[in-house]
Amino acid sequence: MLTAADLEINVLEFRQRAFQFERLADYEGTDFAVFSRTETESESQFRPRLVHLKLVVPQAWIVYDEPNDILSVAKDGVTVPPRLTEPVVEVRAERPEFTEQGIAWHRAERPGGSLVYTPAEHAAGVLTPEGLAALGLV
Repeated sequence: MLTAADLEINVLEFRQRAFQFERLADYEGTDFAVFSRTETESESQFRPRLVHLKLVVPQAWIVYDEPNDILSVAKDGVTVPPRLTEPVVEVRAERPEFTEQGIAWHRAERPGGSLVYTPAEHAAGVLTPEGLAALGLV
């Protein structure tokens, strides 16, 4: 399992975007890594807004893809998944539930307008007010 030091010096690629490590947090006996990214909502709008994205994933699922020098998410915590090349769409145009690298994901908007991605199997706990507070997302 990668340590906080490993996570701090690398970016995690998810949904064709690079996320920076923020912190580790424990919730319901699982160590989660919290990553973040800020981007503009839409360049085509007259006044585009900033969108704050958070990615909450079990620490044990994060793997280092040495040839590409990035972090990836693999449910087994060992096998580096193949890199996908898909067109990037605006975040709010994405479906809130999707599958990536064989993992079901859920995206939810939290109070304040930022968006949180987490594996669907952890969403019921992570996305509760208690879960968000324990992970430092309120």
